[in-house]
Amino acid sequence: MKSRNNNNQNIQQRTTSSENKTPLSKRRLKTKPTLTVLAILLVGNVFWFVLWILASFNSGSSSSEAVATVDGETITRQQWMASMENLYGKETLHSLINEKVMEKAAKAYGIQVNDEEIDLELSLIRSTQDGTDHSLEILEDTQLRQKVRSQLILEKVLTKDIVIEEEAVLKFYEENKNLFNIPTTYRTSLIVVNNINDAQSVKQELTNGSEFSVLARERSLDTSSASLGGNIGYITTSQTNIDPEIPKVIENLEMNEISEPFLLSDGQYGIAYVTEIIESKSFTYEEVQEHIKRELAIDQLSSTVTPEMFWDEFKASSFYLN
Repeated sequence: MKSRNNNNQNIQQRTTSSENKTPLSKRRLKTKPTLTVLAILLVGNVFWFVLWILASFNSGSSSSEAVATVDGETITRQQWMASMENLYGKETLHSLINEKVMEKAAKAYGIQVNDEEIDLELSLIRSTQDGTDHSLEILEDTQLRQKVRSQLILEKVLTKDIVIEEEAVLKFYEENKNLFNIPTTYRTSLIVVNNINDAQSVKQELTNGSEFSVLARERSLDTSSASLGGNIGYITTSQTNIDPEIPKVIENLEMNEISEPFLLSDGQYGIAYVTEIIESKSFTYEEVQEHIKRELAIDQLSSTVTPEMFWDEFKASSFYLN
């Protein structure tokens, strides 16, 4: 087993004390950390889906129960579960192990992560989320916060011994204040149909009490969001990577309000549903100082370091590795 001192030395060998040659003003602070978090969340999405299946399996269902049929031939729950394990078993288990390992690391290294830090990270992640990326949308809030917490623990452990001068932190903040001016975001769901008649039909069903997510799965032509119940993520009114008509509509909606049918730029029709509104916020230097310091320290790591490097230290193992 590696000692914590040896592990620290390994981390230090992966760092450099030299100033990153990229000018601070040219860096996009959250790009790399955001992608790292979202990559972890993609595994997390699979993890929570598999847990849902396991809960269903353990609720008394028989392993021979038919979950599908093809021309009279059945696909059993047992076959389905075996296929799920083959596809996602290793990633799901390792995601669980990594979370446990990071909690152990937090205790061992005296790392604290508070709710305010998680809130800040979520605000920054959502503000840079690509409208075509739905990795934030599947997780429940508590699950998402746990994923971000694990990422923060990892970053804090890796950077705790790296010294960043206050001058560099302040310089970055002054040159990149726009990164910390978070616009109002609208968590939005969308149903897309071919024509106004279809749109009015959908609107009538919604008025009669049908669930938006159910109708989105059944009738929306936007295949990327239909499987998510129409959820297209957190949208801002200045966003340019979605149909320009959508921001115009959602900024006039209240939370939990469904729009009237509207014409999209491609000739199809949409119906939007705002499920959450997060008001704009400008973070002060004091609020983001530690965040910037940590991310500048991460820039000094010469290679990517993942939770797996701590497995030996905390005696983690997996039967997939045996």
